[in-house]
Amino acid sequence: MRRIKSTILALTVAAGGLGLLAAPAHAATVVVSNSTDLANAVKNATAGTVIQVRGGTYHPTATLQSTANGTSSSPVTLTAYGSETVKIDGSSLPSGSWIFKLTADYWNVSDITFQNGPSHAVVCQSCTGTCWNNDKTIDNGDSGFTLTGDGTVNNTVKNLDSYGNYDAATHGQNADGVAIKFGSGTGNLVTGARLFNNSDDGIDLWSFSSPVTIEHTWSFGNGKNRWGDSAFEGNGNGFKLGGNGVTVAHVVNNSAAWDNSGNGFTENSNTGSIVINRTTAYANAKWGYYFATSSAKLGKYLAVGNGSGPAGKGSNVTSAGNNWDSGIATPPFISTDATTAYNARTSDGSLPDTTFLTTGSTTIGATMN
Repeated sequence: MRRIKSTILALTVAAGGLGLLAAPAHAATVVVSNSTDLANAVKNATAGTVIQVRGGTYHPTATLQSTANGTSSSPVTLTAYGSETVKIDGSSLPSGSWIFKLTADYWNVSDITFQNGPSHAVVCQSCTGTCWNNDKTIDNGDSGFTLTGDGTVNNTVKNLDSYGNYDAATHGQNADGVAIKFGSGTGNLVTGARLFNNSDDGIDLWSFSSPVTIEHTWSFGNGKNRWGDSAFEGNGNGFKLGGNGVTVAHVVNNSAAWDNSGNGFTENSNTGSIVINRTTAYANAKWGYYFATSSAKLGKYLAVGNGSGPAGKGSNVTSAGNNWDSGIATPPFISTDATTAYNARTSDGSLPDTTFLTTGSTTIGATMN
């Protein structure tokens, strides 16, 4: 009898009936190689899921989306498989569709190109703790990368290339490289981005009421009518730092704007105490820096060859150490040939090495690296 009872107990434990020997749950690693499996993997992801996408071009027929949260210790990961090249192409999506939408927290998305979407490429709405690394958003029908909504907190956009985005329906007036708009939440960072040849602005912080930090970012060639649109309305600012009545102290460090059809850097009516350091504005069609209403702090700026002049600024702006200030010399550029700014990124995803707009100065202008 004792042996029978022992046997029954052992079988019960092994089957998990008492839970004593139950193996810990492990998050799934899912490798996908077709559009259907990719959509299902994104839809069914849970905390800790790792989705590895094999190289190739994927054509989803509906927006890839999820509301499933990861956690800070077990994020959801969506990434290319190894060093393979992954493109998610939105050309088969219905009109007005986004390629990828998250309303979720703690996702890591890396090494993926989102291209040819009929509307926005990537939208992260009211997200917390997401990290986007070495992604591309190219030739979409609205903004390339968007953060929006209240509760948008502690998101990082790193080493993004976003270019060629154009909204035909509204004649280019909305498609930015990066749009952080219509929302709030602290701790959001854009670093190492290249935002170029978009129909509207390089980066636009319209109606976002919490401080955003931008660093080591280049914004160039935005707002030009590259699409033959006879009613084209793109604004073409490199860095648009507000709008719609906000008062917020955004921060921009060690960044550059050139060859934009509007201003290099502008408050866009933001009345907050914007802080900008070690930046360069070169050959923009309007002002290098336009801050008419804010109480901005402008320091260590280098503005050369801008159509309206180096800086249009109001009485509340603090300006010191800039090349238009008394006693500050304008250091010569080593190169004004932008070709190398388009080169491939370095092996770690950083901006390419270049001598374009570099001066060797340790006190003024962007370092361009």
